[in-house]
Amino acid sequence: MEGGLSGNTVVPNSNDKSTVLDVKPLRMLIPQFPDTSEGPPFVCVPPNGPFPSGFSPFFPFSGPQEYQSTPDLNQNGLISTILPIRSFRVENASPMDAAHGTHKQKSVASSSVKKKAKVDKGSKLSFTTPINFDPGISLSERDDGNRELVENVLSRFDALRRKLSQMEDAVESHSGIIKRSDLKAGNMMMSKGVRTNMKKRIGAVPGVEIGDIFFFRMELCLVGLHAQSMAGIDYIKGELEGELVALSIVSSGGYDNDAEDPDILIYSGQGGNAGRDKEASDQKLERGNLALEKSLHRGNEVRVIRGFKDAIFQASKVYVYDGLYKIQESWMEKGKSGCNTFKYKLVRIPGQTGAFATWKSILKWKEGVSSRVGIILPDLTSGAESTPVALVNEVDDEKGPACFTYLATAKYLKSFDLVQTTLGCNCHDACRPGNSNCSCIKKNGGDFPYIANGVLACRKPLIYECGPSCPCIRSCKNRVSQGGLKFHLEVFKTSDRGWGLRSWDSIRAGAFICEYAGEVFDSDKARQDDGDGEINEYIFYTNRLYEPFKWNYEPELVGEASSDATEDYDIPSPLTISAKNNGNVARFMNHSCTPNVFWQPIVYEHNNGAYLHICFFAKKRIPPMTELTYDYGTPCQNETEGDNTTSGRKVCLCGSPKCRGYFY
Repeated sequence: MEGGLSGNTVVPNSNDKSTVLDVKPLRMLIPQFPDTSEGPPFVCVPPNGPFPSGFSPFFPFSGPQEYQSTPDLNQNGLISTILPIRSFRVENASPMDAAHGTHKQKSVASSSVKKKAKVDKGSKLSFTTPINFDPGISLSERDDGNRELVENVLSRFDALRRKLSQMEDAVESHSGIIKRSDLKAGNMMMSKGVRTNMKKRIGAVPGVEIGDIFFFRMELCLVGLHAQSMAGIDYIKGELEGELVALSIVSSGGYDNDAEDPDILIYSGQGGNAGRDKEASDQKLERGNLALEKSLHRGNEVRVIRGFKDAIFQASKVYVYDGLYKIQESWMEKGKSGCNTFKYKLVRIPGQTGAFATWKSILKWKEGVSSRVGIILPDLTSGAESTPVALVNEVDDEKGPACFTYLATAKYLKSFDLVQTTLGCNCHDACRPGNSNCSCIKKNGGDFPYIANGVLACRKPLIYECGPSCPCIRSCKNRVSQGGLKFHLEVFKTSDRGWGLRSWDSIRAGAFICEYAGEVFDSDKARQDDGDGEINEYIFYTNRLYEPFKWNYEPELVGEASSDATEDYDIPSPLTISAKNNGNVARFMNHSCTPNVFWQPIVYEHNNGAYLHICFFAKKRIPPMTELTYDYGTPCQNETEGDNTTSGRKVCLCGSPKCRGYFY
């Protein structure tokens, strides 16, 4: 624990020459931590700065973890080639200080010092979680998870992190402090047992699928994919002579390690990084490096998580689980610092679903869309959107959907008194969280609806955004739905459900995707077939019955009383939108009984009136090339009366395990 103990202790009566001191080398001294009754609990500081006050440390910062069991090293039919530890050459390794390892962390010591003044040292927020809080996860489920449980944990983490960010923004929006709501949320969930797959294992992790994406290292810990929240190599100590076994690595792109072949990774060892008071040094064959060397000879599978910059939010990172690899060879070479660095060549086990290879392909498409197989049109919107939308068919010879006029937003043919018109905000710069004088924030119940990157904090019955009548600037963060498309979307031909919509980019839970654009009619007009006898399948009803779902945070985790506050929609008057002749990309979104997108009603004022807009947000994190779907809902009685051209029941082909078998 570098730098954990500093300063000298002054011995009473130190001028007494007759006193004999029992002096021992520093490495033999046992650190003494203060008793909780004498002061605050001891916190082992993580490499990127201290934990905020009020949050207790957790593994791996609080000490070593006792592994519950040693996995079967010969699982999955692997043949182990085991060599004794003494056969590995370590005598030539140069000394080094402990470092946390790899990519994007080679200057972690120095960078943490530079950022220390900016890191949140003491949040004004404090929470008291009930002692009897029930995480809803049994002890056995904490050891071994499943798909539903992994998605549940990640969803709860997302919801809690969003709420913490919203609360921090409201009280510290002008402080300039770097807030780490991800660490706070992870700490709170771990301390309350909201996690799974705690039992370390070699190979696949139950419930985690190849291609799954993560936006924070803490998420890897919560689902048991990679237990080290900072270090790039996770390992265990095996029973055989206590030798180390590598379990997983995180490659974050800090070194030039990626080979041209997406199934090959050249990984740099950990350690030897330059710090504030030390120079770069040769890496040493110990800990994670030694575990990788042992796994090379053992031949066990190693999980690989690839990390890179978020294409939409460049300051953030995305991690994708790329499946199982095996270490093929290792060597040592001079790094950029001139010091010796361990290199490990990992090769992906054949037959696995593509993950990182898909990301590499998408990068080529963005450089030149003509390289996309099956491309029909590079931009379906003809420039109506700032971000082009490709039209692709890799299934058959169809050249595209029926013609329609592209609209970027809803088109009101006449004024509707949907909501009571009120004055816009009185902010002359940008609306800021915590500003109690902002009328738009007041209309949202006192909460700013969005957090960083324009992510929706909480689902609400109705959200008010600033509109053209507001004097705040156009870049105000309370105009998220009015900024157009941010993701590179693709309209594609499905194998059995017509045309669909998906994204080239990874999408965070709560991210705005698009609006349902089209012509706004009253209910009677919407039921007509425009005189052409064709069924209007491109229609949206706000008054349908929708499967209820919980998306917001758990109040108990942030010290609030349990609440029955509804998330269900509250629209003063039904709204119907037809995108048959005029619409946008939303008209291509198919139905699913377990959708990854939900719609949120949003109101903002324009043309001296307040108008309702139906906006789609990501229900959960969505990997690239995953079809975007939402629940079409069930018609209410007045929709099916008279004309039934749009209310017929259809066979559902969503493929969900919870498929209802039909949709409308």
